[in-house]
Amino acid sequence: MTSTVAATTLANAIRALSMDAVQQANSGHPGAPMGMADMAVALWNQHLRHNPNNPHWLDRDRFVLSNGHASMLMYALLHLTGYDLPIEELKNFRQLHSKTPGHPEVDITPGVETTTGPLGQGITNAVGFALAEKLLAAEFNRPGHAIINHHTYVFMGDGCLMEGISHEACSLAGAWKLNKLIALYDDNGISIDGQVAPWFADNTAQRFQAYGWNVIGPVDGHDAAAVSAAIAQAKTSADKPSLIICKTHIGKGSPNRANTAKAHGEPLGAEEIGLTRAALNWEHGPFEIPAEVYAGWDARPQGAKAEADWMLAYAAYADAHPALAAELQRRINGQLPADFADLVAKTVGAAHEKAETLASRKASQLALEAFTAALPEMLGGSADLTGSNLTQTKATPNLRFNADGSVAQDAEGRLGRHINYGVREFGMAAIMNGVALHGGYIPYAGTFLTFSDYSRNAIRMAALMKQRVVHVFTHDSIGLGEDGPTHQSIEHAASLRLIPNLDVWRPADTAETAVAWAVALEQQQRPTALLLSRQNLPYAPKASTADIAKGGYVLSDAANGQAAAIIIATGSEVQLALQAQQQLADSGVAVRVVSMPSTNVFDRQDAAYQDSVLTPGVPRVAVEMGVTAFWYKYRCAAVVGIDTYGESAPAGVLFKHFGFTTENVANTVRAVLK
Repeated sequence: MTSTVAATTLANAIRALSMDAVQQANSGHPGAPMGMADMAVALWNQHLRHNPNNPHWLDRDRFVLSNGHASMLMYALLHLTGYDLPIEELKNFRQLHSKTPGHPEVDITPGVETTTGPLGQGITNAVGFALAEKLLAAEFNRPGHAIINHHTYVFMGDGCLMEGISHEACSLAGAWKLNKLIALYDDNGISIDGQVAPWFADNTAQRFQAYGWNVIGPVDGHDAAAVSAAIAQAKTSADKPSLIICKTHIGKGSPNRANTAKAHGEPLGAEEIGLTRAALNWEHGPFEIPAEVYAGWDARPQGAKAEADWMLAYAAYADAHPALAAELQRRINGQLPADFADLVAKTVGAAHEKAETLASRKASQLALEAFTAALPEMLGGSADLTGSNLTQTKATPNLRFNADGSVAQDAEGRLGRHINYGVREFGMAAIMNGVALHGGYIPYAGTFLTFSDYSRNAIRMAALMKQRVVHVFTHDSIGLGEDGPTHQSIEHAASLRLIPNLDVWRPADTAETAVAWAVALEQQQRPTALLLSRQNLPYAPKASTADIAKGGYVLSDAANGQAAAIIIATGSEVQLALQAQQQLADSGVAVRVVSMPSTNVFDRQDAAYQDSVLTPGVPRVAVEMGVTAFWYKYRCAAVVGIDTYGESAPAGVLFKHFGFTTENVANTVRAVLK
């Protein structure tokens, strides 16, 4: 869309709305929206392919505001271009239950593609968006039918580039030749602490050139025509992502706050807003936008036409390739195959029947063999630990790219579905969030559980955004042995369980692992973390696998049905619980063993079921190779756990040293019953 209204006038509408909303909220960040307003005119008014009447149109361009504190830029754009975001919502900026929260949140505000605010994660999500677009295009497009064909645009600032995750993600974007990823860098030289030169001396252009990016500029970020020309140039790139360096002034238009840290994170104040209105020649009151400016911004007619044209193309595609179109629609809708329940029953049933002694990381790979063969949307990976995490299967070749930027095929003509992320745990996690947000894939990837600390904020963001992402965390305890306390997880299971809307599973055997995978794949609105052992685990005999999916169940009841105590265990410690049960039975003490592979899932069960598993009034002892404090939420009388770091030694030596023996568990129960 090319407006007849002057570009500066369109930009000033953003500036006015931004400073007015921040002033009314008495909170927020006016400087960045005011500084990036001309960049926004160039992109949103002249290049961005979107339809405000349908924010979920499949082949729309994606826009990510990585510097999410500039949220009023996004809200002003969405309001002005015609999304369902009335002026009243801008007046309610940062207020309870408004559609204009302090930082952009997906599924709260129409048109927001991802939740941003933690700097660096937006650009990393965008790498995931661009990767998903490229892979879907390679998988579904056919000659004459480029049904997946859109760009991912990012605005980002100095803070995003200072965050280490931007290095991880942008390096991968270059390696993956994501030519439809275009990032516009708001180079204003200011952060909260002031001029960034003393602490941010990078040569950003050379940095991105080294990644294999196409670098354009610096350009004048306040010259919308120059920025638009740079975007047009970036769109011609065939094998490289593009960085457009835009030199801007934070708080552009403010006589006394422009180019200062004062413009960053506080209202301009009534007096300065008046001076700014005069300087911009903006003669309208707070939240007042002239009709001709609304008309100049309105993207609905062009957006409706773009989607209508695409729908015609899609209809022709569906007519020529009906099976492909149906598969694409299923995957974009996030639906599992119609026979998924049968697949789960078969996979879990086979694990139960074979009753193999395997490390749960190997049990995970066996489950993945079944699920990845049947679900082409599963996109795996590992942070340089594929042989340890066991995330790759026969159905998931390594993802590779040809010199021309196209997705490579293996000798059998298959596209890659397993990503070598390198040693980039944080980047991997946030890229997976972007892939999930884009749609069409269920991303999963692995690293060691202790390195989940690197990934943690992206895991939290997946939970906040309600995205189906699966984290495979192996080497889950002191059971990994000689690598020692740097690699032995102690607090990690309990810590991950504290993240709202994240399911954490620590399965005890092959059947529990298969069920954990099945439940993770079924969860459309939450991520999952699977905590898996390095060491082999015997199969835990069970009468049925039906209740595993409830997160906790009675694995072995007291012989007489009258348990004097209940032992709750997870993962590798379930075997200890069963052995202690037998030892106690031999001495006349009847106990129940409860396997609780997922406390999160168990906690969602109704009270009647929970009471049927953890009988009220019966003393409870928990056993887990981790911190003890977590388990007292279940009113345990004692916990066999670890509240110190581990040691470097063979696993068997460590188990005895830290009290993970049959005798100690049995004696702990006896002590509770005295």
